[in-house]
Amino acid sequence: MTVYTTRLPALSIRYGMVLLLLCFAGLGADARDADRVVDIWPELAPGESTRNTGETLARRANEDPPATRVKSITRPRLHVFHPPAPAANWSGASVLIFPGGAYNYVVTDKEGSEAAAWLNQHGITGIVVHYRTKQSAGTQTNNDLPKLSERPLQDGQRTVSLVRHHAGEWGLKPDRIGVLGFSAGGQAAALVTTRFASRSYKSQDAVDEISCRPDFSMLVYPWRLVDDETGQLRDVLKISKETPPTLLIHAHNDSATSISSVLFYAGLKRSGVPAELHIYETGGHGYGMRPVRNSNVATWPARAADWLRRRGMTSNE
Repeated sequence: MTVYTTRLPALSIRYGMVLLLLCFAGLGADARDADRVVDIWPELAPGESTRNTGETLARRANEDPPATRVKSITRPRLHVFHPPAPAANWSGASVLIFPGGAYNYVVTDKEGSEAAAWLNQHGITGIVVHYRTKQSAGTQTNNDLPKLSERPLQDGQRTVSLVRHHAGEWGLKPDRIGVLGFSAGGQAAALVTTRFASRSYKSQDAVDEISCRPDFSMLVYPWRLVDDETGQLRDVLKISKETPPTLLIHAHNDSATSISSVLFYAGLKRSGVPAELHIYETGGHGYGMRPVRNSNVATWPARAADWLRRRGMTSNE
């Protein structure tokens, strides 16, 4: 996408980026269905008694363009978007996209299919993970993070192995599977990025014998990676020298504090893991792939594209 690399004046680049992202947000993501939809689990997911693909909430009147939120998911599935012709997936790379939604729902377009459309532009297969969501109000609180994140972690671990299992069939390379998470999805992706040494569920079949370690990770305004009491990175995030290379994006004025990304980056640095951190002064929270008024946070996809290119994950642009 030449808007990311042109040497036009900065103001022109900014307007070009806004127009491009508006196209993604308003048209591109909604105009195309997934190439395939795949169940993550062969039968009932661990601990579930139902198989519900979710219920779409009413769109919010104050959003333009609106976002789609799906709640009550007990049958998690993958929505796979391959790069359309003529943009072939030269590198064989794929990215598992974990939308946000505080585990109450998943934002399937703004933080899902729109990110897949962006990845497709770079010749990468985007796979939106409709992971399981919280089922009833009052049964869990946002302070009960281990319980809240248990099912998204299970779905995420299984998903990495499942995509690796199908890599040859889907035209992908099993050693080029990344994760991209937004907000609560960023927390889920951070757990998948760091908790690959052991399964968070009982093995189901041969798929679970395949590694669930992602090959690279992108965490965009990840939610609550910091322990509220200690002010340190949560103990459940096991960063080591085996943690995959990671890109972190946050805004200084995000209500979900950017210290989450700072401390995660510091852990990567101490462990000798290749990493990159971008903190924008403004942008807030929940922007996904969309521009924010009076902020340049919408340039983060350009930084991510540069990072992916350096890692050899993009097509031959």
